Amino acid sequence: MTEAPDDAAQRRRNIRLLVSYDGTDFLGWQRQTHSATRSVTDNTTRDTIDTRTVQGAIETALAKIHKTPVTLTGSGRTDTGVHAAGQVANFYTTIQSIDPARFVPALNSLLPRDIRIRDARQTRDDFHARFDARLRTYRYYCITRQNAAPWELRYAWHLRRHPDIERLNDYARLLIGEMDCTTFAIPTDKSKTRSRYIAGARFFIENDRLIFEISANAFLWRMVRSVTGTLLRCEETSASTATFRHIIAAKTHALAGPTAPPQGLFLWKIDYYRD
Repeated sequence: MTEAPDDAAQRRRNIRLLVSYDGTDFLGWQRQTHSATRSVTDNTTRDTIDTRTVQGAIETALAKIHKTPVTLTGSGRTDTGVHAAGQVANFYTTIQSIDPARFVPALNSLLPRDIRIRDARQTRDDFHARFDARLRTYRYYCITRQNAAPWELRYAWHLRRHPDIERLNDYARLLIGEMDCTTFAIPTDKSKTRSRYIAGARFFIENDRLIFEISANAFLWRMVRSVTGTLLRCEETSASTATFRHIIAAKTHALAGPTAPPQGLFLWKIDYYRD
């Protein structure tokens, strides 16, 4: 007897993943398919090129397990070269024979070494990794000493100086609260609104790294890197807190500092209203 569609839907399970990745060799999180033109023996052909993305790699592994395409939903996008310690994603499976925790070794055996699934669990059916997120926390890592090992440069911005952390935190406190983040939005950002709620922003030292941590309900494209670069430029030029307040209020990207490079940025964790 053929199973009714409604019965099949009821047996579907929603699996939540905790994902870490080294973003150096990825074109960000989001699966991307676009067309490119190349010349082959004097003839021009159009090819569909799947660029290397984290979402695409995990979906490829899921498709091998399920023998059919599976859509993975992430809590948010990370840009080219940006890493993640605690990205959250979810997908639906109709496979009943695999315990949710077994998706960890199953996926890791199929994934490249620069992506690791750290946890897998069954969650409520209506859980959505993106829309249910309450806060997203990023950390930006800086090396302040003059010399750095080559492997360190893959995961931090080499400043070669020791910023005044007290001054940096004076600026960072001005970011907390609901605010128009237009100053930190690149001109091509197409967000419907540039207002964001920033729950926390602080600098601290950990294992000889200067770390900037910021949490918000959501971020604009490249916003964290823009904020980081602006804060560090203000500190380097000994700008007053009033000057930084003016930069925020001006709502023009022209007053922002240089955008910090991607390799120092990590999507650190995602907090949810309900787990």
